[in-house]
Amino acid sequence: MDQALQRQTAPPPPPVEQPAAEPMFDLIEALFFAYRDFVGDADRLLLRYNFGRAHHRVLYFVDRRPGLSVAELLDLLKITKQSLSRVLKELLDGAYIEQRPGIADRRQRLLHATDKGHALAQEIAQVQTRRFARALEKLPAGARAQGAAFLAAISDAGDGA
Repeated sequence: MDQALQRQTAPPPPPVEQPAAEPMFDLIEALFFAYRDFVGDADRLLLRYNFGRAHHRVLYFVDRRPGLSVAELLDLLKITKQSLSRVLKELLDGAYIEQRPGIADRRQRLLHATDKGHALAQEIAQVQTRRFARALEKLPAGARAQGAAFLAAISDAGDGA
């Protein structure tokens, strides 16, 4: 009797996700080629500075979020301190980023783009913005908002990244 009562009051099992009928190769390939070309623009510019994509990601977020702590940057990029170490050192040594102690906790290292770092981050952003603008010119009104919504929807980044 107790078992029968338990079966009646137990919550139903969670639904099992059904895979899509067919892989969406058209979207997979389109995203692959769009990403390749989008980051390729930045890659070519970064070569002049002997920097790579990791440098770009760090510089981008430090420039966009002044005062970002090293711990916050690690969490945002989902990388380890070890993988950040070399890239951050190169950006610090090249005077693209500077570290400042925290106000409340002087042990905290807060990152800020220097004028030189901000200029490079802006130069890369302009190159990438031109690519977006060319693409959006070919699409109907509202495409920018729809594109942003689509990218947000496929991202796991509930943290604003």
